Amino acid sequence: MSRTIAIVEDDADQRENYSDALESQGYVVQAYANKKRALEGFHQSLPDLAILDIMLEDEIDGGFDLCRELRHLSPKLPIIFLTARDSDIDRVSGLRLDAWDYITKPVNLQFLAVRVSSLFRIASSVKSESDYSSALVLGDLEIDQNSMSISWRGHLLHLTLTEFWLIEALARNPGHVKTYEALMQTTRQSYVEKNTINGYVRRIRKKFKEVDSSFSMIQTVFGVGYRWQPD
Repeated sequence: MSRTIAIVEDDADQRENYSDALESQGYVVQAYANKKRALEGFHQSLPDLAILDIMLEDEIDGGFDLCRELRHLSPKLPIIFLTARDSDIDRVSGLRLDAWDYITKPVNLQFLAVRVSSLFRIASSVKSESDYSSALVLGDLEIDQNSMSISWRGHLLHLTLTEFWLIEALARNPGHVKTYEALMQTTRQSYVEKNTINGYVRRIRKKFKEVDSSFSMIQTVFGVGYRWQPD
């Protein structure tokens, strides 16, 4: 069955160009000009991957808002921001919303098709990992792959998808150091730096400490990365 890609782009010419390029690769494309139409379509049927512009008609951050809505509908959906906004603030904001990629315009259409194919391979790999081992209990930590949820001492943590992946990667190898390079790959994002990983870990620790002020399982290995310290 052909995979379905949603494109949300308010420029008609660009929307048509992206659609033509992806349809030529065998994908089914659902194209929307604004957030309202896209949301209506998503509530009827979710795509397998979404490509979002950030500014949609008169909504300056319409794509960001749409990404949040999509994350509520599907925590695992691959999302790409494709936008003319190239500031680091916008890029970081997009990745913090758990977009899988952030591409700036103009974009080579062949590159776009290759990147979409790459993200589908990653999505298939994530599903295979989930099917292989859906649950992990490590002391007070419980990880459920099926629901993409993590609990600590019986308390459910409110995590983003990227935070979930990072905790899981550390916890599945307790005592072993996960290097920055390995954690960058774990995020499934194309634009990640050491400081980005450090920021994710700070937020993860804060969420654990909200339910357990003594939490100290994630240890920093200075200059190298992080590890989950076993009991």
